[in-house]
Amino acid sequence: MTNSISHPITERWPAQTPEKLQLYSYPTPNGVKASVALEEMGIDYEPHLVTLSDADVKSDAFLSLNPNNKIPAIVDPNGPDGQQVALFESGAILIYLAEKSGKFLSKDPVKRYETLQWLMFQMGGVGPMFGQLGFFYKFAGAAMEDKTARDRYVNEANRLLNVVEKRLEGREWIVDDYSIADMALAPWLNALDFYGAKEITGYNSLTNVPAYVERFFARDAVQRAKNIPARPE
Repeated sequence: MTNSISHPITERWPAQTPEKLQLYSYPTPNGVKASVALEEMGIDYEPHLVTLSDADVKSDAFLSLNPNNKIPAIVDPNGPDGQQVALFESGAILIYLAEKSGKFLSKDPVKRYETLQWLMFQMGGVGPMFGQLGFFYKFAGAAMEDKTARDRYVNEANRLLNVVEKRLEGREWIVDDYSIADMALAPWLNALDFYGAKEITGYNSLTNVPAYVERFFARDAVQRAKNIPARPE
């Protein structure tokens, strides 16, 4: 039996195909994680553009799904045992989608935990640190006279890049096979280009990391997903 979505968020973002998984997102590094996973896994879904403006992410409708007012978030009317599942936090969404599809998260317990380890490395390290780097290097924080905060995040980004560079020695992907850990990590590594911070963080002096990001973005599913939901023109 196929169920239909039942959630307050549909008051603002109506579901045209209410029996499908609903994605509420914007194509940032965190948002792209979810769209890449959905495209790679072949899960039917309906995307909804949620801009980063307060009018969207702090609306009552969006807060009913994610009280932390961040994208991405999903509602799957056909979750385990036919129950509806509503989720926020991109890492949790990746794990859920991998388990739903049976793809990109190894069934072997050791490989599974190794994959989750690198997913958490991105969630707890690369994402937050690179995000702060963007604020202090490109956005409002760049105007601060005191560069202590900027330098802290530049140095931490450099350290994290070198962790990934070493890990990728002799590897195509962060674990043995392409996985949800790659779907989480590669979009954030690529964010250094958007921040204009590749040179200052030492990205351009690396070998394995740039090749890894290039491999990731060469995938057909990633090419489709990188602008889902499409940015407003």
